[in-house]
Amino acid sequence: MSESCPVILDPRVRRTRHLLHQALAHLLETKEFEKISVQDIAEAATVNRATFYDHYPDKFALLQCMVGERFQELLTARQVRFDGACESALKTIVRSLCDYLVTTSAGQLQPHTESAVINVVRTLILEGLRQHPPANGVSPELLATTISWAMYGAAKEWLQTPNRCPPDQISTTIAHLLEWGRRGRSAMEP
Repeated sequence: MSESCPVILDPRVRRTRHLLHQALAHLLETKEFEKISVQDIAEAATVNRATFYDHYPDKFALLQCMVGERFQELLTARQVRFDGACESALKTIVRSLCDYLVTTSAGQLQPHTESAVINVVRTLILEGLRQHPPANGVSPELLATTISWAMYGAAKEWLQTPNRCPPDQISTTIAHLLEWGRRGRSAMEP
């Protein structure tokens, strides 16, 4: 789970957060994020403002948590794992990212959506790199950050390209570029 939205075990807290996530998602169907207030979210979730603030410092934190959880659920449903050594896992992560960006209103919520999704990808990559640290001595944290931002940036560029290629094709290309960057020049050679 993302660092900004930790796993909650208390069922009452999970229920309240679920209500807040649902309320925000419902409001986003009819309103722009900037025009949604904390009061709107609280009313739609049938909780008071104080309860909202018990869970989130502001609507941006709620949005980040909601987006991060949804993307994490997609990865979990697809059983996406990264062990730090497999290019096909990178391709699966990129494919999931492309699919997520296509099916969400990521463009409308850019800065907050980006950071939430990148954080989920970074956490996944970092877990794998900690299992198999880079041989070149680069810190796993720096490499995970670089890969996650590169992955998101490339997927976003693909999303904004007119007449873009199919997701499988771009996923292969991006994963190959990431692997090349992760391993060095020899990964590009036959």
